[in-house]
Amino acid sequence: MSAVNRQLVETVLRQFTDPHLNLDPVSAGCVREIDIQGGKVGVRLELGYACGLFKSGWAQMLQMALESLEGVDSASVQVDVRIESHKAQEQVPALANVKNIIAVASGKGGVGKSTTAANLALALAREGARVGILDADIYGPSQGIMFGIAEGTRPAIKDQKWFVPITAHGVQVMSMAFLTDDNTPVVWRGPMVSGALIQLITQTAWDNLDYLVIDMPPGTGDIHLTLAQKVPVAGSVIVTTPQDLALLDARKGVEMFRKVNIPVLGVVENMAVHICSNCGHAEHLFGEGGGEKLAAQYGVDLLASLPLSMAIRLQADDGKPTTVADPESQIAMIYQEMARCVGARISQSGLGAAAMPSIVISDD
Repeated sequence: MSAVNRQLVETVLRQFTDPHLNLDPVSAGCVREIDIQGGKVGVRLELGYACGLFKSGWAQMLQMALESLEGVDSASVQVDVRIESHKAQEQVPALANVKNIIAVASGKGGVGKSTTAANLALALAREGARVGILDADIYGPSQGIMFGIAEGTRPAIKDQKWFVPITAHGVQVMSMAFLTDDNTPVVWRGPMVSGALIQLITQTAWDNLDYLVIDMPPGTGDIHLTLAQKVPVAGSVIVTTPQDLALLDARKGVEMFRKVNIPVLGVVENMAVHICSNCGHAEHLFGEGGGEKLAAQYGVDLLASLPLSMAIRLQADDGKPTTVADPESQIAMIYQEMARCVGARISQSGLGAAAMPSIVISDD
């Protein structure tokens, strides 16, 4: 019987690919400790993304593989999570108490961007991360409704300087809707909107967040440029539908983030297919395969492809998005997988990037 050594253990670990990192634990640099005491093998891995619903199954799979190795009497695999701070723009200072900022954007409205942002935040929280969400859609904020926060709720003020975010479903929420009347439109020019966004981000007392999800307004305007200049964004998620018009606008969103050196973590395709509740017939109302083509064109991941489902809409309107209302459903599992992949992409992005080109915004 051959003696067990580190090389043999690593050979076994290399046979398994982390589906979120697309690498085996050794190549991904996740192995922190290999302890061999005769026929007893202990392995400790450290993952850099939120994966509370995944890590125990991953550990069990690796443990079984190690125990099948000749000479191993017993094996134990411990999977820890350590979420580090990452940012894209080197010259932008870090945000206090926030490790990673994720911008969720779309080229056009009506593609389910806000619903995706809400479910992403909730899914990351369910994976064990500390999460906040900022509603940066100043003209049409909706996260307060989606998180079930009562109309007229106002954030507390700390030290006469900070807004205290409102916690709902375990997520810290801040929105322009908390500072204005729901029935009064925000009639502001671009610079005022950009200033309000920066105040919301920097003057909110975020409580030690691993991830801050920013629900961006549709398009590629002032707010997006302000975000690129002033906020250390770790990565962006582009939301689209398979419709040609939506894809055209989504491409502009991808190009915009690339020009300002903010990594595009992937594409989320909403309303991909409608399944009739009466007969079960599947129909692609908005086209087919558009999100996949967009992701392939820019060399990024298709993070999720979600159906046109009445449940998603009803649950969001009721203040309990799918990941909270029906956490064991197939749709909720798609959101969880999406969240883990987003976290994994950020963990692979490094601790910085090339300098961002300067952006000049005139008041014209």
